[in-house]
Amino acid sequence: MFVLIPGAGGSAWYWHPVVSELRARGHEAIAVDLPGADESAGLPEYTDAVVAAIGERTDTVLVAQSMGGFTAPMVCDRVPVGLLVLVNAMVPLPGETPGQWWGNTGSEPARLAAAEAGGYGTEFDLDTYFLHDVPAEIVAAGEGHERPEADIAFGQPCDIERWPDTTTRVLSATGDRFFPVGFQRRVARDRLGIEAETIPGGHLAALSHPSPLVDRLVERLP
Repeated sequence: MFVLIPGAGGSAWYWHPVVSELRARGHEAIAVDLPGADESAGLPEYTDAVVAAIGERTDTVLVAQSMGGFTAPMVCDRVPVGLLVLVNAMVPLPGETPGQWWGNTGSEPARLAAAEAGGYGTEFDLDTYFLHDVPAEIVAAGEGHERPEADIAFGQPCDIERWPDTTTRVLSATGDRFFPVGFQRRVARDRLGIEAETIPGGHLAALSHPSPLVDRLVERLP
């Protein structure tokens, strides 16, 4: 059973190509819709929603994208998870907030350095950093699913005492301009002591390269 956590905004739609591909290959898969735009709901409520989706299952493969990396370890602290896969994800320290993560990891200098090396703009915009490799028809279809991320979650800590014992994999997209692959590799080594695996695509690899991503997700299943 695959349970997929979206990033900021919390739209389950982001994962729809991956969910379809997993189901076509005979796997059970659901993406969890989170109340990302709700100023009264934050990381604890996101965790509650994912835990409810898992239910009584004990063999779940939990997949988290981007800001979903803050919710995922909190879920693993509460219910048995067979495997945790982080995809272009924020990797939090115990007690760290998403707002602190950017400065603590040096994500902004890494983004700017990658932009200068890659020859694209350093000023953040969605087309350059999120949508540059997503097919136009997918971009158009996603316009109705865009949501802001309420400020509340950025000030809430990842409420764990240590990283869970759950086996963890990190998948980093080689074309990610928001969290450059070298930056992701460093964070994975420094914070988890593991080597990130590479996948094709940018930050929204589930939309731009769903089949190669699914290939990696179904490897080494518990």
